[in-house]
Amino acid sequence: MKRPYRVVVAKPGLDGHDRGVKVIARYLRDAGFEVIYTGLHQTPEQVVQVVLEEDADAVGISLHSGAHLTLVPKIIDLLREAGLGDVVVVCGGIIPEADIQPLKDAGVAEVFTPGAPLPSISAWLEEKLDSLEGTPA
Repeated sequence: MKRPYRVVVAKPGLDGHDRGVKVIARYLRDAGFEVIYTGLHQTPEQVVQVVLEEDADAVGISLHSGAHLTLVPKIIDLLREAGLGDVVVVCGGIIPEADIQPLKDAGVAEVFTPGAPLPSISAWLEEKLDSLEGTPA
């Protein structure tokens, strides 16, 4: 890792399932990332505000509620409006295979579904952020 990257981990919407996101947050922290967990029931605006305030390099959005095709594009639009279009957006949770490409088309860099090995998530994120390090905005 070129430097300790800052990653906001968010649970937008009414989804109350947070065990998985806490496991991911702890694993990323142990892998050398600086992790900021927003807590449950965040609005897209709150998520983007935390990304802005924490000067995050990436945001991981965890969803189990089925609202991913509504909330994730809204977060991406708000990031762009705030001048944060370079923040890497990843998603995880219960996301049907048919919805992965629409999320990527909206600007999600990668989608991790249940069963994704934790080392593969941190390795992918580290490689992605390392590849962007030093890239002009």
